[in-house]
Amino acid sequence: MGFLTTLAVAVAQFTVTREPERNLEIIDGFARDAAAGGARLLVLPEGLIARDGDDDGFAAAHAQPLSGPFVSGLRRISRERGVALLGTVHVTPEPSDMTLGADARVSNVFLAVDDGEIRAAYRKLHLYDAFDARESDVVRPGTELPPVIDIDGWKVGVMTCYDLRFPETARSLAVRGADAIAVSAAWVRGPRKERHWSLLAAARALENTCYVMACSEVSARNIGCSRIVDPMGETLVEAGDDGPALITADLSRETLSSARRVLPVLGNRRFADPVLR
Repeated sequence: MGFLTTLAVAVAQFTVTREPERNLEIIDGFARDAAAGGARLLVLPEGLIARDGDDDGFAAAHAQPLSGPFVSGLRRISRERGVALLGTVHVTPEPSDMTLGADARVSNVFLAVDDGEIRAAYRKLHLYDAFDARESDVVRPGTELPPVIDIDGWKVGVMTCYDLRFPETARSLAVRGADAIAVSAAWVRGPRKERHWSLLAAARALENTCYVMACSEVSARNIGCSRIVDPMGETLVEAGDDGPALITADLSRETLSSARRVLPVLGNRRFADPVLR
């Protein structure tokens, strides 16, 4: 498909279960509904293979290789439904990762899957070692900036959960041409955490004049509250904190261009770190 002046997108929040096959069924249902509504892209939560409430190690313990059955299922769904799927899975170390005294921790990998093919696989840079959590105990950090992929002429950057708190990550995407940023998360509940989530999503959109599509798992542990934010920081649509939801919006090239014309922050920057190029 060629360049689109409007891109229909969807964000699906749900509770990830302990059973990978059941999670694929849930994702397939959302992909079916998103496609029926005309969406070309579906953003999913973090840690899609398996979760178990407050057990932070459960998702890592159920990691699979990229060639395993869960990712194969995502590839099948994207091909059959005609929707690009964006979300994260925990991945076991590849043989090429293994060295003397190898780090046996898994990777938290943001996948972009379109037409049955893996278009990008980004290993989470910023691990959630905050608010008394220690993601780095079971996950090793990535070493490369997240990618920008092309979906029908729209440049979409990706970030994973805690990455949202690091503005330089989003800026690196914007200066590499991102029109929109997809965030896959399992944002933990707690005092002021919903405020942090909404504020940071709006800030990353406004400071980079990008759309932001932010999806969080919803459960007793994680907040949901998924949202789509426009390039001026306004929330177009948002989900609640109490259950599954599919939210949709149309990303407009005219709206994006207008925001960047009246607020040319990317062009007005005075400081440019080479690492962000």
